[in-house]
Amino acid sequence: MSEGRNRRGAVRATDRVLLAYKKVTPEKFTEIAEDYQQGISIYTQEGLGDIQLYIGAHTALERLRNRDPDLADFLKHLDNKLNILLKRVKGERSLFDALKLQKVSISGRGIAFFSFEQFTPGDLVEIHLALLPSYSYLYFFARVTQCEQDGEHQGRAIYRIGSEFALVMEEDREKLVQHNFKQQSMALRSRRQADED
Repeated sequence: MSEGRNRRGAVRATDRVLLAYKKVTPEKFTEIAEDYQQGISIYTQEGLGDIQLYIGAHTALERLRNRDPDLADFLKHLDNKLNILLKRVKGERSLFDALKLQKVSISGRGIAFFSFEQFTPGDLVEIHLALLPSYSYLYFFARVTQCEQDGEHQGRAIYRIGSEFALVMEEDREKLVQHNFKQQSMALRSRRQADED
């Protein structure tokens, strides 16, 4: 990796995103990594089609909101009703139920997040993430590098999980880097504005 790309990837930002994660076995990870090396996208895993449609619909609604807010609100309500009906018909937990708004620290190299679950360095984690407000959906795998207790909530230990990417598509890494630059730019503008006031 060139020095310039290396520096770009090191740009880290703290943000709130929609996040879902779970440990995966080394065997599952190896299977997906081998498929990827043969040119099969990691996005072709079972169950990912639904979430891509959902996130895609929200992306389109956000673009529409700039032109016609009333129509966008109406369509969003219809979409929510359809999702509720489908959930009742299926009667099962979906990936949508697992996505939670969470504060993370992210760069082009890895992600740090908080969990009630304790991890061990070396654990492999499957991660679903939606950047806001763009609703850019990213799916990737990370390897845990550290797990430290970071307080408690309602009597349960909270752990800060540090990880580095084990398998991420290059275009997704670039989306993260671009998102982080925007976050830093917004933070600088906010600080400047606060200093002027």
